[in-house]
Amino acid sequence: MICYCKKAVGIAMCLAAQAITGTVYAQQQPTFTLGQLTDAATHHLPAILQKQALVNSAKANVTDARHTALPALKLSDQVVMGTANGTTGTALPIGVTVSTSSGIRTDNLSNVASGNIATLYGEYELVNFGLRKARVQNALVNEQLTETDLSKDIYLLKLQVSKLYFTMLRNLYRLGIDQQNISRYKAVYNVIHAITKSGIRAGVDSSLALAELSRAQISYDRKMGEIKQLQQQMAFLTGITDSIRIDTSEKRYDVALSPAAWSTTADTIQNPLISYFRKQKELYQATDNLIKKSYLPKILLAGGIWGRGTSIDYADNYNYKALSNGLGYQRFNYAAGVALTYNLFDLVHRKDKLAVNNYNIQASNYGLEQQQQALNTALQQAQTAINTAELNLQNLPVQLQAATAAYDQKLAQYRAGIINLVDLTNASFVLYQAQTDYVEVLNDWMQANLDKAAATGNLDLFIQSIKN
Repeated sequence: MICYCKKAVGIAMCLAAQAITGTVYAQQQPTFTLGQLTDAATHHLPAILQKQALVNSAKANVTDARHTALPALKLSDQVVMGTANGTTGTALPIGVTVSTSSGIRTDNLSNVASGNIATLYGEYELVNFGLRKARVQNALVNEQLTETDLSKDIYLLKLQVSKLYFTMLRNLYRLGIDQQNISRYKAVYNVIHAITKSGIRAGVDSSLALAELSRAQISYDRKMGEIKQLQQQMAFLTGITDSIRIDTSEKRYDVALSPAAWSTTADTIQNPLISYFRKQKELYQATDNLIKKSYLPKILLAGGIWGRGTSIDYADNYNYKALSNGLGYQRFNYAAGVALTYNLFDLVHRKDKLAVNNYNIQASNYGLEQQQQALNTALQQAQTAINTAELNLQNLPVQLQAATAAYDQKLAQYRAGIINLVDLTNASFVLYQAQTDYVEVLNDWMQANLDKAAATGNLDLFIQSIKN
């Protein structure tokens, strides 16, 4: 079957040769291979650069998660002016409780005193029962997910550029066919014009031939416009602003037509479309573990040093003339200890958050299953399209050869006056249709192989085979 495909590519190149060297590529511009275009797109499109920035953000988040293991060390100092009245009793730590030391007396004074207190307090989670490791692991999996998300978008972008590439190639082939069609009608018109001037044919044949020539020219111009639109779309994806000229040399496809060029074995593990959903599931599983660890008790190692000053002396006397005495430090203390903290209602919060995350895990499972089924269906459809195109490629050369021979025969008969212009026009249309069918089936075969490579996770290998 490969020999038929190579022959098909060769015929299509011949059909397009006249147009490719004509108006579209009138200026000598460098040609671009499929690999060059996909590489340019992955380094230009803002949507891809956005995902790359998110990957960098996820990497920074891993560092932040590792730094959560650092102890807390707080230094503070406050200078205050106010009263100092206290009383014996008990208060719960609700809201903000202003602490007043000493000042316990029978009366309530409005005298003002100065004070100063400085503290250095440190706290370290001595034991958190795996919470630290769970935080880092969750951040690492999130980083991997953003990387697979980037790979998925790059994969889809390469597929989009490849489809656009083959669409441009098909239109160039069709442009070549339209150019040949114009040449045929010009030749017919010249024959008719000569015969009409000699009086052998009526002038109406000349008018009809001119109408067919105009219709062929319209089709050619329309195809030119479509090619320019495709070039503009390719420029948007790749950032190449000049009119993009793709490499249409036949040798470019020799490797791609070979069955050994790229593996046909489905790679469901490395396929970026599958890897993304696998990593998404892993992230939710890591989040599940993080939730469990977050609501376990914590054993804290705490310690502090503080110094205090006041303008009130030890006998509870207020010295208005020496308020500055309270700005210094007169007493120093230190303390260290180990504390166990646990919120008894964390069991409820833990249950609620795990329930939410379990639904996320279920959703990721369904997403993975959906993607696998979609790829399997795409693979089957691509293989069916390949089989159909290969069967047609075996028959189309016969059709094209017969249509070419029929047109040449009808042209000779018309010149001899045996047939009328309608018969010749019909023969020209049959040849045009045979050439068009050839290009369309060849494009279907190429697009189907592209879809198969994408579904099996071998898109890069397929592009590489076109690139070499």
